[in-house]
Amino acid sequence: MDQEGEGRKLAVPYGSNPDTCPVRSLKAWLEAAGIESGPVFRSITRHGKIGARLSGYDVALVVKQYAGALGLDAATYAGHSLRAGLATSAAIAGASERSIMNQTGHRSSAMVRRYIRDGSLFRENAAAKVGL
Repeated sequence: MDQEGEGRKLAVPYGSNPDTCPVRSLKAWLEAAGIESGPVFRSITRHGKIGARLSGYDVALVVKQYAGALGLDAATYAGHSLRAGLATSAAIAGASERSIMNQTGHRSSAMVRRYIRDGSLFRENAAAKVGL
């Protein structure tokens, strides 16, 4: 997180699927919005005018809207769901806590572990080794 607004460099790799690649999507957004500097994520008026930076509240509304559109309980999702989802997915894929912390900006292992949710319960699961 960058709660102080200082900014930080962050590596985001190209995705294997061009339709969902975060780098390609970001480049397309910056070009379409004409953004050359300043905040990347900004509001759009109903008339298509690019506005001010998105607040945490704005991000939460977008996440809730799309969660609901997918048939999920929108009340259980917020902006931090994106961060938690990355941490969980990365842990399931075998990323180390340190590499997850480097990406998410967490400063403590204890805090990143709170983000690595139930999805990691089946990774290295002792009961699965028993062969029930």
